[in-house]
Amino acid sequence: MLHYRTNLFEQLRTACAGRGIELHLVCGQASRRELFRKDEGALPWANKVHNHFWEVGGRDIVWQPFPAKHKDADLIVVMQENRILSNYPLLLSRVWSCRKVAYWGHGKNFQSDVPTGLLEKWKSLLLTRVDWWFAYTEKTVNILREAGYPETQITCLNNAIDSEGFQRDLASVSSEYLAQLREETGVHEQSRIGLFCGSLYPDKRLDYMVAAADQIHAELPDFQLLVIGDGPSANEINAAAALRPWLKCVGARKGREKAAYFRLADIIFNPGAVGLHVNDSFCAGIPMATTFEARHGPEFAYLDNGKNCIVAYGDSRNYARAIIRLLRDDNEYKRLCSGARDTASRYTLKNMVDRFADGIEKCLTPPP
Repeated sequence: MLHYRTNLFEQLRTACAGRGIELHLVCGQASRRELFRKDEGALPWANKVHNHFWEVGGRDIVWQPFPAKHKDADLIVVMQENRILSNYPLLLSRVWSCRKVAYWGHGKNFQSDVPTGLLEKWKSLLLTRVDWWFAYTEKTVNILREAGYPETQITCLNNAIDSEGFQRDLASVSSEYLAQLREETGVHEQSRIGLFCGSLYPDKRLDYMVAAADQIHAELPDFQLLVIGDGPSANEINAAAALRPWLKCVGARKGREKAAYFRLADIIFNPGAVGLHVNDSFCAGIPMATTFEARHGPEFAYLDNGKNCIVAYGDSRNYARAIIRLLRDDNEYKRLCSGARDTASRYTLKNMVDRFADGIEKCLTPPP
């Protein structure tokens, strides 16, 4: 269970209880290759089981045991992932059991190296073999529509994180704390600050980001780039920072510490895969700069080019030019900041919880 999901499950449990529904959560431990992320969460009421993993090439195949005490569940919601072997017996049980099974997922793997390969064909084959769908975003809903899945059995969650908590963290950052952070990072008050925040891995296009930052710094000498995060590509970005005094890597940051960096930033850099953390950009009221060509997650659907973000085409020069134009145009910059803040009110954890609970209730309600 990922740490950023704990508030979702806490609130969902309360919302379900208010509808007379008893919610149980079954989760296991991270795989060996997932441990480095240090992003595992815990809940005292969750049913913790011991996952069994097999490493096959670059993938972790997992069997997650199902607790016997929950065999009488009326609805089981599973993540839509090929690698979770324990899902298949649950899907098969629909043939003889009155118990319902639902998917929660993307609809397809947006980061697949082989989008027309066997794994994606297998995922597509099982796409409609459930009683209900909890879709991440409208992008997933469109995939389900095209597959002929009934719209009356789809709940669009509009995937979100604890935006309210992040907004409290942003508000709690004092001017004294910001001054201290500027001193620690060597960021000048008059500097224009780019901020990257997320996991460091190849799909984030870090080499592209550094190349664009070089061009921006050449054009705007007071520009500096701060990088928050950790991951398998951390050495790559640290090596780049060692040669560039205006590029700082500060490692993983959470809570108020993370919020303070967003308070310093003028623009969010994310030329690679856009995911759930796009909501942080909206909450902070800072436009994100990304690219059309990256292998984005479904949350890319939240971005509206020229209204709450900038989305560039092509090579790093085009990306750099788009950012330079925005930083030089004060009126346009303020308009995009306003657009980002307006978008934040749509994609909240409360809205996601309400949609999730409504979908569970509808799925469990017998047809007339």
